Amino acid sequence: MVTLVEHVRTHSVREGDFTLKSGAKSGWFCDAKQTTCSPDGMLLVADAALEAIPDDVTAIGGLTMGADAVAFGVAAVAATRGRELRSFSVRKEVKDHGGGGRIAGALQEGDKVVIVEDAVTRGVSMIEAADVVRSVGAEPVLLLSVVDRGGTVTAMAADAGLPFIALVTAPDLGFEYGS
Repeated sequence: MVTLVEHVRTHSVREGDFTLKSGAKSGWFCDAKQTTCSPDGMLLVADAALEAIPDDVTAIGGLTMGADAVAFGVAAVAATRGRELRSFSVRKEVKDHGGGGRIAGALQEGDKVVIVEDAVTRGVSMIEAADVVRSVGAEPVLLLSVVDRGGTVTAMAADAGLPFIALVTAPDLGFEYGS
């Protein structure tokens, strides 16, 4: 059976010359959506995530686009196993029509939330999503990324009072953090 690390390495990692979102140069890039959006990868992500997510969590989501496939896939697989997790997206900007706001989906006030992302280097989008979730009366309890390529998110999350878990790390993939 293929592991999540093997799937990410085979389908999501590319080597070459890349410029990251931060502007930094890198010899590798991880397009984790090649794992989180494929049927077999989605199941591997859901299996690993559901093992890591505390039992009292009631909702899963994060900043769109990176979180969407993770949140929706994990929630769907969880439902087939008798676990109800509401899923949602945090919009990048406030919607000024319809219901408005930055949350799209089934997040409710009082939910205990895991904030997800497909791949992180610094973790800024996860902290932003946690702040938005707090602003609507829900409680972020965990930050969870499929891939951590930077190795600095744990400290940033701790500063925000949140634990962080990466399902796959840069060293798991054969790379140094931040390279």
